[in-house]
Amino acid sequence: MAKNTGGWNKVYDLVKRIPRGRVVTYGQLAQMLHLPGGARTAGYAIAGCPSGQGIPWHRVVGAGGKLLPREPYGSKQRRLLESEGTQFAGMSVDMAAHQWRPTQSTMRRPRVRPKKPREQKHPKPGSRKRRPV
Repeated sequence: MAKNTGGWNKVYDLVKRIPRGRVVTYGQLAQMLHLPGGARTAGYAIAGCPSGQGIPWHRVVGAGGKLLPREPYGSKQRRLLESEGTQFAGMSVDMAAHQWRPTQSTMRRPRVRPKKPREQKHPKPGSRKRRPV
């Protein structure tokens, strides 16, 4: 899997399915998606998360519920999780109460109809556009 945002779409699609008030670990995310490189690869994906696309990156935490991002993102992650009702046990998320364990039905992607190919328009006679040979 490439280390760019175009290659991480599977990761982002799964992170979007995590409900409010629930969290997953980087390792759990990697295991669900069979990512080569495991939790570290999931970390690269979350670190490269594009902004403004509604991806709740803050719902992914380290093993044991630890918040791994450095400041100022660590504080921001904690504020966002607390605003969703996530409880903390010291400096870590209470994983017993808030860990997300998806079922098979939540793991399935919604079926999308394939797009029909568009019919190509032929240029008008005398136009400058060249026809394919």
